Amino acid sequence: MRHGNKNNHLSRKVGHRRALLMNLSNALIQHKRINTTLAKAKALRVHIEPLITKGKSNTMHNRRVVFSYLQDKEAIKELFGTIADKVANRPGGYLRILKTGFRRGDGAEMAMIEFVDFNTSYVKPGQEDAGAKKKRTRRAGKKTGDSAVAATSGAPVVTKPAETSSEEE
Repeated sequence: MRHGNKNNHLSRKVGHRRALLMNLSNALIQHKRINTTLAKAKALRVHIEPLITKGKSNTMHNRRVVFSYLQDKEAIKELFGTIADKVANRPGGYLRILKTGFRRGDGAEMAMIEFVDFNTSYVKPGQEDAGAKKKRTRRAGKKTGDSAVAATSGAPVVTKPAETSSEEE
C-alpha cells in the first residue's frame, strides 16, 4: 500500500526513475525549457526546486550535494551561475508548467516546463526586473506625514491648495 507516499513512481524502478529525473533536470538547466509528459513535469518540479534553492547559496557543500543529484559539471556551473543570479530574490516557485495538449501516438497529456525568470514573453513592458523589487506585505508599517497624525488624533486632514501666480499680478 502507498499510505502517505507522495512521490510518483512513473512506472519505473528506483534507479531508472533517478536517472530519468537526472537527465530531465540537466536538459532543463541547459535549455531553460523542455517539453515532456505532464506526470514527468510534475515529478521534475518536485525533484529540481530544492536543488535550485541550494544553488542560491554557493558553498562547496551545496555544490557537492547538487552534483550528487545531477552528475554534470556544466549543469552545476549553469545552476550556480546564471540561474542562481536570476532567482536570487525569488522565495520559491522557480518553475512553470504549461499544459500543451495530448500526444498523437498514445494520447498522453503533454506539458512544457520552464524557468519563470527566463521567459520574457510573460513580463509586462517596464517590469523587466520585477523579481528585484521588495515584496509588499500586508502588515501595517510605520505611517508617515499627516496621515499618521490624522490616524492618531481622529481629526480629518485638510491640505491647502497651491496658490496660483495669477493673483499676484
